[in-house]
Amino acid sequence: MPDRLRRTAAPRLLQSAGFRFAALFTVVFGAAAVTLIAVLWISTAAALDRQMQAAIRADTVALTERWRAGGTPGLIDAIEERIATDLTNESIYLLLDTQGTKLAGNLDSWPTTIEASIAFARTRIMLEGITTDARIMASDLGGLRLLVGRDESERVQLRLVLTEGVVWSLGASLLLAIIGAGLVRRALESRLEPAMRTAAHIAGGDLSRRVPVTGRGDEFDRLAGSMNIMLDRIQALMTGIKGVSDAIAHDLRTPIARARTKLEEAVTTDAGEDALRGAMEQGIADLDQISRIFQALLRIAEAEAGARRAAFAEFDLSAVLRDAEEFYSVAAEVREQRLDADFPDTLPMVGDRDLLLQAVANLLDNAIKFTPDGGVIRLTARARDDDWLEILVADSGPGLPPDDRARAGERFFRADASRNTPGSGLGLSLVRAVATLHGGRVELGDAVPGASPPGLAVRMLLSPDG
Repeated sequence: MPDRLRRTAAPRLLQSAGFRFAALFTVVFGAAAVTLIAVLWISTAAALDRQMQAAIRADTVALTERWRAGGTPGLIDAIEERIATDLTNESIYLLLDTQGTKLAGNLDSWPTTIEASIAFARTRIMLEGITTDARIMASDLGGLRLLVGRDESERVQLRLVLTEGVVWSLGASLLLAIIGAGLVRRALESRLEPAMRTAAHIAGGDLSRRVPVTGRGDEFDRLAGSMNIMLDRIQALMTGIKGVSDAIAHDLRTPIARARTKLEEAVTTDAGEDALRGAMEQGIADLDQISRIFQALLRIAEAEAGARRAAFAEFDLSAVLRDAEEFYSVAAEVREQRLDADFPDTLPMVGDRDLLLQAVANLLDNAIKFTPDGGVIRLTARARDDDWLEILVADSGPGLPPDDRARAGERFFRADASRNTPGSGLGLSLVRAVATLHGGRVELGDAVPGASPPGLAVRMLLSPDG
C-alpha cells in the first residue's frame, strides 16, 4: 500500500499547478543566480587579468625608456633594482644579449615556448627552483631580448577560491530556490484551498457556501468575489427554477383539470351537440392559455440568457410605440378609456424591435386591464439627459402597494387585487427581462402620488446602444 501511495502521489504532484509554479520559480531564480554569479566571476577574473597586463606593459615601457636613456648598463641596473625591491617576489625579468647570454634577471633561461616578438603569453617557468605559472611579455631591444612578467600562482589560487565561492553560492542559491518554491507552492495551495472547499460543497448540493474574501484586494480576492457573484447568480437561478416549476404546476393544473373535466363530462353524459361544442371550445381556450404561458416563458428565458442579442439592429423606437398606440387605442376605446401618447418623432436605438414591442404591449395590456372604464392611460417616451431612453406607461387604476412592487417582476406573481383578473403573472417578468437584455431596468411607482387611487406608473429605462 505505501508503494502504491507513492506511485499515485508523484503523478498528482507533477499535475499540480502549485508544483508547476514552484518549478518555474526555481528555474527563474536559479537562472538569475547563475547569471549574476557568472557575471561577477567573469568580471572579477577579467579585472585581475587587465590589472596584471597593465602592470607588465607599464614595466616593459619603463625599462625600454631606461634602455634608450642609459643603454644596456642602465637597463641592467634598472632590472636589478626592481628585483631587489620586489618584496612579494612576483616580478619576473630576464635580459639576454644577442648570443643568448643572460645579462640580468631572476629567470635562469628563456622559456622554450615563448618567442621574442610575442606580446602576452601564459606559460610555466622554473623560478628559484619552483615551477610556477606566469604571464609574460617579450620585447626585442636592438638585438637584446627582454622578458618581463609576473608570477600568476597567487592569482590562480585566487581564481580557485573564487570558483569555490561560486560553487557554494550556486548551491546556496539552489537551496534557497527550492525553499522559495516550496513556500510559493504552499502559499498558492493555501489561497486556493478555500475556493476548492467551496466548490466541493457546491458540487455536493450546498449552494449556500461562498468563497471567503481576505480583504487584501489581490487577484485571489477578485477571483473569490467573481466566484461569489457567480454562485449568487446560480443560487438565484436555481431558486427561480424551483419557483417557476411550482408556479407552472400550480397555474397549469387549473386549466388542464378544467379542460379534462369538461371533456369527460361531455363524454359521460348524454349532452347535446351544443354542450359538446361548448366543452370543446372551453378545452381549446384552456389549451391556448397553456400555450401562451409556455410562449411567454420561452421569451423570458431567451431574453434572460441573452440569446436574442444576435437579433439586435438599429431601429426607430418611436415607430414601435406608434404601432402599439394604434393597436391598443382601439382596445381602450372599447372600454371607454383614453390612451394619451406623447413621444418624439424619432428615437433611434439598437436592440430587438420585436421584444420591445412585446414589452410595451404587455405594459399597455396591463394598464387597460386594471384601469376602470372611463380612465386614462398615458404612453410617453423620451431621451433623458443621463443617456437613458425612457418609456413610461401610467394608468389611473388602483396601483400597487410597495410590498407588491418588490415582487411584481417575479414569474407568476399576482397581487391579491388581481387574483380574479385573467392573466398568468408573466407580463412584468418579460418586461424586466427585455429591459435587462437592453442594458436597462424597470422602475415601479405611483402614477399620481398622493391620489386615491394612485394608479401605477411603470418606467422602462433602456440603453440606446443596447
